[in-house]
Amino acid sequence: MTYILILAIIVIPLSFLREVKQYERGVVLTMGKYTGLRTPGWSIIVPIFQKMEKVDLRVKAVDVPDQKVITRDNVSASINAVIYYKVSDAAKAVLEVENFRYAVSQLAQTTMRNIVGSAELDEVLAERDKLSDKIRTIIDAETDQWGISVDNVELKDFFLPEDMERTIAKQAEAEREKRAVIINAEGEVAAAENIAKAASILASAPGALHLRTLQTINDLSSDQSNTVIFATPIEVLRAVEGIGEIVKQK
Repeated sequence: MTYILILAIIVIPLSFLREVKQYERGVVLTMGKYTGLRTPGWSIIVPIFQKMEKVDLRVKAVDVPDQKVITRDNVSASINAVIYYKVSDAAKAVLEVENFRYAVSQLAQTTMRNIVGSAELDEVLAERDKLSDKIRTIIDAETDQWGISVDNVELKDFFLPEDMERTIAKQAEAEREKRAVIINAEGEVAAAENIAKAASILASAPGALHLRTLQTINDLSSDQSNTVIFATPIEVLRAVEGIGEIVKQK
């Protein structure tokens, strides 16, 4: 009997102890009423009269499953996301919402469908970060009453129907060809301007054209396999004609 009494004296007090880890807070209800938070360490909880629910304060990552959406320009697609949030007020997370994890997930799904559905396809593809920030702002404001703080929302994958993917691919290819034609045309214009400028400079300087011709011939003569056909400039022919006329007059 003595041993049983000693064992009861040791075991019964231990059954009153509850451990709260460093990353947790304990929400205590005494006879159904909220009576405070327990910080990390050991706490005494009287069974039957008291109940403590532990809340993890670490950042949590929640995958938002694929959601069917229709963009503002009537394109059907599927999109998913991941949300990073943490509990900022453990008491509110327990007292204000039945299951804050499930509530955050459901709110994220509906908000994502609404925001993506209000944007056009080009906006979703080009401004994903902007839409993610808008979703985060809305969810953070709604979950503040639950003691939840949303750190970030990332839109991950955006799936389009196959026919729409082919259409976008064709559009992208046409856009690349358009840019290539424009760049090629700009290069031709620049080259023509440079040639015209060079011709103007050569024409304005006496003998410059002849000097350029001789330089070109010299460059060609470095390779013995080349056959050079030299065209006499019209200026030389006119000079020869002028000399002939002068000789005739004498």
